[in-house]
Amino acid sequence: MDSNYSAITKDSFVELQVKDDNFTENGYLKPNSPDDLEADDIDFDNLPLIFGENKSGSGVYGAVFNLTTTIIGAGIMALPATMKVLGLVLGVVLIFLMGILSEISVELLVRFSVQCKASSYGEVVQAALGKTAKILSEICIIVNNAGVLVVYLIIIGDVLSGSIRHIGVFDQWLGHGVWDHRKLVILIILVVFLAPLCAMDKIDSLSTSSAASVALAVVFVVVAFTIAFIKLVEGKIDAPRMTPDFGSKKAILDLLVVIPIMSNAYVCHFNVQPIYNELEGRSPRKMNRVSRITAVICVLVYASTAIAGYLLFGKDTESDILTNFDKDLGIRFSTALNYIVRVGYVFHLILVFPVIHFSLRQTVDTLLFGGLAPLTESRKRCLALTAVLLALLYFGSTMIPNIWTAFKFTGATTAVSLGFTFPSLIALRLSKEGSGLSVREKIVSWFMLILAIIVSIVGVCGNIYSISSQGD
Repeated sequence: MDSNYSAITKDSFVELQVKDDNFTENGYLKPNSPDDLEADDIDFDNLPLIFGENKSGSGVYGAVFNLTTTIIGAGIMALPATMKVLGLVLGVVLIFLMGILSEISVELLVRFSVQCKASSYGEVVQAALGKTAKILSEICIIVNNAGVLVVYLIIIGDVLSGSIRHIGVFDQWLGHGVWDHRKLVILIILVVFLAPLCAMDKIDSLSTSSAASVALAVVFVVVAFTIAFIKLVEGKIDAPRMTPDFGSKKAILDLLVVIPIMSNAYVCHFNVQPIYNELEGRSPRKMNRVSRITAVICVLVYASTAIAGYLLFGKDTESDILTNFDKDLGIRFSTALNYIVRVGYVFHLILVFPVIHFSLRQTVDTLLFGGLAPLTESRKRCLALTAVLLALLYFGSTMIPNIWTAFKFTGATTAVSLGFTFPSLIALRLSKEGSGLSVREKIVSWFMLILAIIVSIVGVCGNIYSISSQGD
C-alpha cells in the first residue's frame, strides 16, 4: 500500500515545535519568567470572561439587541406616570442619571467578573461577598424577573381584553364575547406564543426576536412622540408641570414610591454574563461597547416616551400608559394610531418575555439543581422547568391588580439591589485583590451604594405607608 510517510529509524528523534513566534525562542519553547506572571502585566480588558474555547456567537449588534430588550420592557409603560409625579425637569434628569449609573455598574460588573473568572451574576457575587450573598442575589433575580414577567402578562391582558376603566382591543374589533375573559386571553397567548420562544435553551437564539422587539419599541416611541408634537403645535396640550408637587400628603407619598420605579427601568445586570458568554470574540472592551450603545438607545427611548406620554394625557396619565390609548386622541387617524401603538407593543412584550425568562430559568436551575449538568445538556429538565415557571407566572398575573403595585415593590428591593447595590459592593470588595479602582471609580461606587440604600429604605417605607393609608 502506497503511503506518503516513511519509517523513522530507531536512533532518530522527533522534535515538536510550536509554530508561533510569541511562544518560541531559537526553535524551542520559551521559559516562563516571573515577570510574565505578574498581575500588573495582565490586560484585563482583553481577557475572556469564560476561559477556554471561545466558539463563535452573536455579534455586537446581536448582543445590543438582547441587552436593550432586557431593559426596554414593561418599565417604559410606567415612565409617563412617574413624569406626572416628578414633573418634566426632575423626571428627565433622573432618566439620564439612572441610565448613566446603570451603564457604569454594568462595566464594573464585567470588569470584576473577568478578574475572578465568574460566568454568572451569582458567581461574581460569591467571589466578592460569599455564598450567602450569592444565594441572596439569585433570590433577587428570581423575584425581580418573575415580577417583571407577571407585569408583561398583566399589560397584555389589559390591552387585549380591557380593564375596569378601559376597553380592550378585541372588544373594539369584535364586540363583547369570550375574549372579554382576561385570564383566558393571557392563557392562550402564553401557550401559543410565549411557550415556544421560552423553550429556547440559548439566549443567542433570541437575538432576531430581540431585534424585532426593539424595532417595535421604536415604532411606539415615534408614534407617541409624533402625536404629542402635532397636538402641541395645534395648541391642544395643557401646560405640563415642570417640578414635583408638594401640596398634599398623597403627592409627597407618590414622590417617595416613584423613584424606585425609575431605578427599576434600567435593570439588565442578570443578563449581562449570559449575553457576554455568547458574544463572538468576547472581551470586556467589546462588552463595554455593547453596554454603551445600549445605554444611549434606552435613555433616548425612555426620555421620548416619558415626555410624549405625559404631554398627551397630563394628569390623566395611567400607571400603564397603553391603557390611555383607547380613546380619541384629537387628531386624524386617531383610531388607527391607537391600534398601532397598543397591538405593536403587545407584540414587543411577547418578544421581550423569553429574554427575561431565560435568566429566570437559569437562576432557578442553579439554585435548585446546582450539582447537575447544565440546562443546555438536559433538554428534558429545561422543558419541565420552563413549563412550571410559565404556570406560576400565569397564576401570579391573575393575582396582582396592576403594574404600579408590582413595580413599586420590585423597584425598591430586588431591582435596586441587582442594578446598584451588588455591583458597587463587588467593585469595592474585589478592587482590593486585583486591579484597583481609580479615585473617581471609588467615588462613583460609593455614590451608587449610598443611593441604592436610600432608595430601598425610602421606597419600602413609602410602600408600607401607602398600603396602610389605603387600609384606613
